[in-house]
Amino acid sequence: LSYTLSQILVTNASGIMKTCDFPEIKHGTIYDENSYKQIFPVDIGKYFYYTCDHSFVSPSQLLWNRIICTREGWSPKPKYLSEKVTLYKFVCDTGYSLPNNRSNVTCAEGGWSSSPKCSRDSQGKYGPPPPIDNGDITSFPATVYPPGSTVEYQCQSYYELQGNRCIVCQNGEWSEPPKCLDACVISEEIMKKHNIQLKWRLDKKLYSKTDEIIEFMCKHGYHPRTPNYTFRATCQKGKLMYPTCG
Repeated sequence: LSYTLSQILVTNASGIMKTCDFPEIKHGTIYDENSYKQIFPVDIGKYFYYTCDHSFVSPSQLLWNRIICTREGWSPKPKYLSEKVTLYKFVCDTGYSLPNNRSNVTCAEGGWSSSPKCSRDSQGKYGPPPPIDNGDITSFPATVYPPGSTVEYQCQSYYELQGNRCIVCQNGEWSEPPKCLDACVISEEIMKKHNIQLKWRLDKKLYSKTDEIIEFMCKHGYHPRTPNYTFRATCQKGKLMYPTCG
């Protein structure tokens, strides 16, 4: 009888052919896995290629890695996959820092290498006050502020300030800043379309503040088509209801 070399290699002392079961690869898959699963277990000498899942790499750093069925099992063992670690750098706001200046953290399979948390600097300084729409602070802005500092806000022309005009930095943060409510822009085009005009002003008033009352009247030769009370309109956060004449 004659035996091939492969038959000699795959036969143990009892004359039983050694085989390998389907390789369970953590964070990886066999090439065309669904097609090959039905042929397992396989004989010694069979080899397959596997690839790693997203964010993981094999020790060889290759996209496709070969494993072969041996008398001792799969070689090289695919379980020795190394994680691909992603490095992130955190930057704290002005006046804050990370403990021991540890700004680099890594994202691995088990989660973050540490929990980054910015804390107030030992000097106790604060960054610039928060900005607001249609307004600004009345003083020249500084890079840092000592605890207890106070700044005052003002709104642009025709905008109405709502809230505390002054805020203070304490307990690690600035207090809540005010808001600047939108002004109402009185449109000559809309007044012309509605056949109305301003009642008491001869000059062209283009803006009105929030909660300010604007009175209209019909143009000469026109009559109200809406109730008379609507000719006294109130500016509400940039919105204005126009009466109509016809």
